[in-house]
Amino acid sequence: MKFIILTIFPDFFISFMESSIIKKALERNLIEVTILNIRDFSKNKHQKTDDYPFGGGPGMVMTPQPIADAIKQAKILSPDSRVIYFTPKGRVYAQSDAMTFAHDKTDLILLCGHYEGVDQRILDKYVDQEISAGDFILTGGEIPAMLVVDSVSRLLEGVLGNEDSSADESFSKHLLEFPQYTRPRVFEGMEVPEVLTSGNHKEIDKWRLEMSESETEAKRPDLYKMYKKEEDK
Repeated sequence: MKFIILTIFPDFFISFMESSIIKKALERNLIEVTILNIRDFSKNKHQKTDDYPFGGGPGMVMTPQPIADAIKQAKILSPDSRVIYFTPKGRVYAQSDAMTFAHDKTDLILLCGHYEGVDQRILDKYVDQEISAGDFILTGGEIPAMLVVDSVSRLLEGVLGNEDSSADESFSKHLLEFPQYTRPRVFEGMEVPEVLTSGNHKEIDKWRLEMSESETEAKRPDLYKMYKKEEDK
């Protein structure tokens, strides 16, 4: 699966691509990440990518020409790809979106905006979907882009060492993940729950489900409501 990231700060992604699961996935050719610098497509002699907004107001707006040409180049690299733009106006990204992207395996062009956003004509003509990382404001779309690459990649076959890992993680079934423990069995007077050292996998599974349910009900009642609705079907 290909991820083509359009940004004016390409160096932002160097450490991300050279670390942890993403590095391993790239080395094993399970994913492909291409970074296109939007500035390289600017026809302005100073490689400007922003200008003052029509109608006045604070801040600057990313100009359409460099972005349009960057998207056209990305489409040459992957003609059937889907263009995603990160904006607080978009629908909040969720695990279900990551699962959909991973299942469809459609290449993604990830457009990272800055300043007051991008010229609306880019959204009208080139963008397929607008996504928000959450109800807060970030400096640009680079962090959301990394979020999408990471969350989708880990769901692709072969990326994680244990294929069951992603299935048991939080949000996979509208439940938060159960508490995890490792050695030592006793730490600062706190003991690992006895059931986890019993060797009785049926009881361990039961305990984990019960803990996931109680964690979700207490911490994310909105998810718990969705979970119960699915269970009652």
